[in-house]
Amino acid sequence: MKVLHSCHEAFAHAHHVRLEGQRLGFVPTMGALHEGHLALVRRSKEECDATAVSIFVNPTQFGPGEDYQQYPRTLEQDCQGLRDLGVDFVFVPTAQDLYPVGFSTYVHPPRVAEPLEGKFRPGHFRGVATVVLKLFHIIPATAAYFGRKDYQQLLVIRRMVEDLNVPIRIVDCPTVREADGLAMSSRNRYLSPQQRQAALCLWKALNAARERLASGEREGAALQRHMLDVLYDQGADRVDYAVVADPDTLEPLQEVDRTAIALIAAHVGKTRLIDNLLLEPSPPDEPN
Repeated sequence: MKVLHSCHEAFAHAHHVRLEGQRLGFVPTMGALHEGHLALVRRSKEECDATAVSIFVNPTQFGPGEDYQQYPRTLEQDCQGLRDLGVDFVFVPTAQDLYPVGFSTYVHPPRVAEPLEGKFRPGHFRGVATVVLKLFHIIPATAAYFGRKDYQQLLVIRRMVEDLNVPIRIVDCPTVREADGLAMSSRNRYLSPQQRQAALCLWKALNAARERLASGEREGAALQRHMLDVLYDQGADRVDYAVVADPDTLEPLQEVDRTAIALIAAHVGKTRLIDNLLLEPSPPDEPN
């Protein structure tokens, strides 16, 4: 496995793979890899002839007071895990490589970036869209792999690729969870044992919404209130949002009469966690 630091080296290597007619899969990450990331890599290896991974903690998607400096960095361990999986090359740029002196060009994210994370983390998706587009230019892959845990990010990237005619297929992959349901996240390592248990409140609240929907509740506001009750009862210290929305636009749903998505952002201690779950209303009972 090659570890490349130069943008020119990474482009040349990816371009060579594509010139040979091979399908190149790409998994952009911020490192501190866990089984969720590795599942994306495995999916790429199943579908493509070669696989590239980037590791870059992107400063432009962190706001004031967020955890950019503290974000876990485990490069040696990450590279060993990727080497064990047979990744072809890893791109590890520096902030100076991607944001040289005088850098001033940013991507204005699509409309779906405005609610939820866009409201609570202003500028976050501008940084995400900018760095992802840059990475897609540096590594012109056939397909790029993203997890559904960062659901709004997935929608933003998919819309950006469509709007800007970027010739890359976006593949979304299921959220990978611990045995007790907690969504895997690099930030989980911030949690104390007690906070780790409390963090299950997100998964419990999502399942509670699914159960209420299955029992016949269709009012979006009622489902949201129930999620909030479960979150605070089960250990959340603060909730940024707990909503039931359209899975394509993220507009809140007054009535859940079709497929919807429940999304949560909540704080356990000082750690901010997100999770989501697709909701499918049961079909109405057949008349006798």
